[in-house]
Amino acid sequence: MRPAGKECATRGAAQLCVREFFWTESDLKKGKTAVVVGAQWGDEGKGKIVDVLSESFSVVARYAGGHNAGHTVIINNKKFVLQLVPCGVLRQGCRSVIGNGVVLDPLAFLKEVGALRQAGVQVDGNLFVSNRAHVILPYHRMMELASENAPGRVKIGTTSRGIGPAYEDKMGRRGLRVADLLDLQLLKKHIENAVREKNMIAHALFNSEPVDADKMYTEYAAAAEQIARFVCDTAVLLNQALAKGDAILFEGAQGTMLDIDHGTYPFVTSSSATSGGAVIGTGVAPNAIDSVIGITKAYCTRVGEGPFPTEDKGALGENLRKRGNEFGAVTGRPRRTGWLDLPLLRYSGMINGISWLVVTKLDVLDELAEIPVCVGYKVDGRPTMEIPSQASGYEKIECVYQKMRGWQTSTEGITDFEKLPKAAREYMAFLEKEMQAKIAMISTGPDRDHTIVTDAFSSELKKTSAKA
Repeated sequence: MRPAGKECATRGAAQLCVREFFWTESDLKKGKTAVVVGAQWGDEGKGKIVDVLSESFSVVARYAGGHNAGHTVIINNKKFVLQLVPCGVLRQGCRSVIGNGVVLDPLAFLKEVGALRQAGVQVDGNLFVSNRAHVILPYHRMMELASENAPGRVKIGTTSRGIGPAYEDKMGRRGLRVADLLDLQLLKKHIENAVREKNMIAHALFNSEPVDADKMYTEYAAAAEQIARFVCDTAVLLNQALAKGDAILFEGAQGTMLDIDHGTYPFVTSSSATSGGAVIGTGVAPNAIDSVIGITKAYCTRVGEGPFPTEDKGALGENLRKRGNEFGAVTGRPRRTGWLDLPLLRYSGMINGISWLVVTKLDVLDELAEIPVCVGYKVDGRPTMEIPSQASGYEKIECVYQKMRGWQTSTEGITDFEKLPKAAREYMAFLEKEMQAKIAMISTGPDRDHTIVTDAFSSELKKTSAKA
């Protein structure tokens, strides 16, 4: 690592010398990086894929969302459901980072950490939380729950965990960051002022019961003491890792079509769920990102309200839900199910710059004789290449389907691409051609080992400098 300027003469506990903080352009490109992003409406199986990939990366960094994003990982039949902690924590020697773009519920975080410790996972010394991440407090949940249930309001289908209101306060420049959480004097003042304001608004608009400022301070001051050991400037940590040649995997939450800007607004999340969010949500430079890995199911699902052009509300859709166990990892809500939507995936590929594609839950399609795939949209009987900017625009869409031949034999647990049935290989080749992205991996079951890694992607992984 070469400093861009002169080294500092002294260094205190809170002081970073120039040598630690600044690097030349060539230094920053030493480490290999990749972003894992959902290419649909979330729930694509990113957790399992990040877990599998983490073997080739030294650091996994989460960059967006809150504890409404459940990532399920199954290792030797043991199930882990992670909500805030990056999936890299399940790999020995892999550091996990919760970036500044995440909103952190301190109590949910500590509960998750406690469960991981109890399961024998090494958390301490491997998990780091950004001092710039914003904090979710009880009044955020109060505001979201009241707003979602208010008469006349458009229901978004949120988890009512305070995610949206926390991001509102962040953008309104009235939020509380993790660094502030650790400053007990500032914390007390912030809670008193915020609770006074939120209680008045919630009572006036929604007739909600007030929250108690004193009780909240006591609870969150105690939480702050436990969280302090995990807190640091994670932007510095990540840039130092890059300069040393470590490989970093950036873990997205939700999916592209839930992105606050590029998704099916207003039925979206409150953060940047696309690959661009990795830069904003962690503090690495845009030119530090080497590749983007998009995750899609072999079909399509969505949770909550909002447009879903390929939704199947009939028996076939119900069969997908049952075979795919399509219920929320965090909420248990049944997911809406439907068919692969290529116009949507092409849009996602464009927005994210997807170069590698991972297909999950291929085995869910094993019983079908024919598999419908949406290959285009029509509006008023005419083909269109555009994705509607308004949610109401989706009501005019007519999906154009192509029936793909099914394979009607089990693919569960297959780990060699050539051992897939011919029709399954043709399905993958069709998707690869239509997306103009190379197939990297195929998930054939819930367990970590139920995964096919293509030869081309395996060669790419070997180029990383992970664990070096």
